Amino acid sequence: MKILGIHSSPNGKRSQTLRLVNAVLRGAAGEGAEIEVVELCKLRIEFCIGCRKCFKTGACVFDDDYAPLLEKMLAADGLVWGSPNYSFCVTARMKALIDRMADVIHLQSFDGKYSCAVATGGRDDEVITRYLSTNLMDFGAYVSGTAGAVVTRGPEAVDRAEERALELGRVLVNDIRAGTLYFDQRRAMDANRREFQAKIRQAGEAWKHEFDYWESRGWA
Repeated sequence: MKILGIHSSPNGKRSQTLRLVNAVLRGAAGEGAEIEVVELCKLRIEFCIGCRKCFKTGACVFDDDYAPLLEKMLAADGLVWGSPNYSFCVTARMKALIDRMADVIHLQSFDGKYSCAVATGGRDDEVITRYLSTNLMDFGAYVSGTAGAVVTRGPEAVDRAEERALELGRVLVNDIRAGTLYFDQRRAMDANRREFQAKIRQAGEAWKHEFDYWESRGWA
């Protein structure tokens, strides 16, 4: 079993967000999972320009670090995403990654995967874990839970979040092993799938890559 952590803080080893991502990974490793962490700030991921080439061909116009990272995500059984709160949104690095994943949304490419989200912030962490969780579900992944801390409440807040993140890593691995069904999430993801399928049917050959994918799936 492979769990991939991705964090978007620019603060490297000093990052409190990375501390929470690593705690999830430690919890997962303690349950026998293979783990890896990726620092988005060390990668070159261009901004999406909305050309929709990926809808038609399955490939992006940019030759950067996105495609190899996507391969890592698709190969993983579980994902841990983390970002600090920058003006009530994720960092630009994380937003750039998410924006590049429109084809992943349309194909529900993370179907069958499990995930979790962690965040830190000076005033609010839940706005970020909620944003990350919503996007992970949009890609088709179940969300096993979240952990976050408001760092201005003192080091104890981060300590508590780290404990929660450690436990979350264990939950994530056990969800993958058990195939846990989160029924409310499943209903939302099924509604997403129907919406995207309808758009892709309508687009037809203009979005050939996506049309062929769903046709091969029998539009299930």
